[in-house]
Amino acid sequence: MLTIARWLMRGTPYAAGGAAIAAIVPWLFWFSAAVAALVTLRRGLVPTLPVIVAAALPAGWWWVQGDAIPLASILLVTLMAVVLRERMRWSEALIVGALAGAVMIQLGVFVPPGGTGPLLEQLRQGSSEIDRLLTELTRQGYDAQELATLLIGGVTGLVVLVAAVACLALGRSWQAGLYNPGGFRQEFHALRLSGREFFLLVALIAVGMVLGIPALSMLAWIPLLVAGIALVHGFIGAKGMNGLWLIAFYLLLITTWPTILIVLLAACIDVFVDFRGRLASRSD
Repeated sequence: MLTIARWLMRGTPYAAGGAAIAAIVPWLFWFSAAVAALVTLRRGLVPTLPVIVAAALPAGWWWVQGDAIPLASILLVTLMAVVLRERMRWSEALIVGALAGAVMIQLGVFVPPGGTGPLLEQLRQGSSEIDRLLTELTRQGYDAQELATLLIGGVTGLVVLVAAVACLALGRSWQAGLYNPGGFRQEFHALRLSGREFFLLVALIAVGMVLGIPALSMLAWIPLLVAGIALVHGFIGAKGMNGLWLIAFYLLLITTWPTILIVLLAACIDVFVDFRGRLASRSD
């Protein structure tokens, strides 16, 4: 894919055309978002505006059709790319992305155009068990439609944020491959939250729970998870372990909740212990 990235960076028309075509094709929006990230990281926001607009127009058409994911992903990736370019800190870019994603959820960006009412009705008709569950929730005083709106919006927002982080990483890896070989690997392996950033995330989660803003609690842990993943990458790289360890790690991460909890816990401890720093000092 580096050859494609090199072709895209030949000029703005190439990048804009590639981003627009990718945004039109269903489920290829991630490529369009990665192109926007690449050009933003390399040139800055203002020179990249034609590319962003070219990607956003077809993605906006998908939004009109009821799919907000492509446009939301492109906007989130661009925002995080701007922060990463200006601040040169992955942790800050991730925190800003989580906050922007939470705002999107609270604004109902990911709720289906017709609301969750038709979907709930279909679920009731399709499954007697779901119908009984929804009836019981209503009897206990819960608003089933409000819960469904929160669940659908939250899960979709979570998926969009994760996809945006992956697209940003892809764009950054293209940039490193073209202009700074090996730079992305070194940068990602060093990703670690500072104590101030960690306590900020904890505060966001607490505020979300206390003030009834569940979107904050649902997304604020993503930067910590990415930091934990970077910790695993850095450890495996420092030890010179086989790449199969990474494959096994991602399989466990995708399929088992305990692995996610362990990664989050390791990232929390790393804020105060700095495993990679200790490992580097021992190897010296």
